[in-house]
Amino acid sequence: MNEIKKHTIAVLVDNEAGVLSQVSRLFSRKGYNIESLAVGTTDNPKVSRITIEVLADDDHAYLLSNQLRKLIPVHSLKLLPPEKSIRRELLLLKVKAETAEKRNEIIQIANIFRANIVDVSIGALTLAMIGDESKTEALENILKEFEVLELARTGIVALERGQETINEETKEKGEFNYGKNVL
Repeated sequence: MNEIKKHTIAVLVDNEAGVLSQVSRLFSRKGYNIESLAVGTTDNPKVSRITIEVLADDDHAYLLSNQLRKLIPVHSLKLLPPEKSIRRELLLLKVKAETAEKRNEIIQIANIFRANIVDVSIGALTLAMIGDESKTEALENILKEFEVLELARTGIVALERGQETINEETKEKGEFNYGKNVL
C-alpha cells in the first residue's frame, strides 16, 4: 500500500453557483476530508481556480483527480507535487499586546518572519504573513505565548514552477494515465 500524504490538486472550473458544492461532495462521497481549500476567480471572470489539499495515497489521489476531471464544470485539473510547485498561504493573526514591551517583542518577531503589522491598538497587534505552511505554523506557535486572540488562514494556493500551467494546451499528453487501471 502507498504512503498516505498530502496531495495538492489545482482545478479550473466554471465560475457559477453550485460548482464548489459539486466538487466538495465528490470528496465527501469518497470518504475524504479536504484539508485545505482556496477558491478565487482567474484572469477570466468566467473561470475560478480551486486549490484543494487532501490526505490520500498516490493511487487514490489519481482516482480522485480522474473523477473530478469528469465533472461538467471542470475545465482543467492538475496534481501539483510540492517539489514542482510554489505553495503559499496567508495568515492573519491577532495577538494580545497590552504593554509597550509586549508590542515591541511581537514587532521584533514579526520582523524576523517578514510579517506585516496591519493593525495596532492599545491591547492587540494584528499581523499578516504570506508563506509556506511551515513558516506560518512557526509564527503561530511562537506567538502563542503572547495569547492569540484570533487567527485566520486562507488555505494553500499553488502554481506549478516554470512555464507549465494548468491550461489544457500546456498539459502533457496522457497526464491522467497512471499506468494502472485505477478506475
